[in-house]
Amino acid sequence: MSALDLLRGINDSAAFNRWAGFEVTAAGEGNAEIRLAWKPELGQYAGFLHAGLTGALIDTVCGFAAATVVGRVLASHYSVNCLRPAVGEAFVARGRVVRAGKRQVFTAADLFAVKDGKETLVATGETILMTEA
Repeated sequence: MSALDLLRGINDSAAFNRWAGFEVTAAGEGNAEIRLAWKPELGQYAGFLHAGLTGALIDTVCGFAAATVVGRVLASHYSVNCLRPAVGEAFVARGRVVRAGKRQVFTAADLFAVKDGKETLVATGETILMTEA
């Protein structure tokens, strides 16, 4: 099974991901990409992507990147840096494994807003994930 097929299966099994509309668009050894189309119910009072969804995208893409290397993981810690208001037609999160150990996996991610075909960096984040073993 390819990394892309693996992550799409995991994504499809997660009710929250289905509700939000997360789509796995790329995957490889130690990396993953997910996309979220904008819809008003994902916004906060000023019309930006809600920071909770920003965190969810970063947490999810980091977990997916880790899963391509070590299998199932659980979040131990994650942090998000909101760099500017997340406004766009869609959002693309790209995650990568920084270091995979026996018990912990360190990852990082970037979140881009897509508008008129142009990507703008709106947030970054890091996670520490625990392997299920």
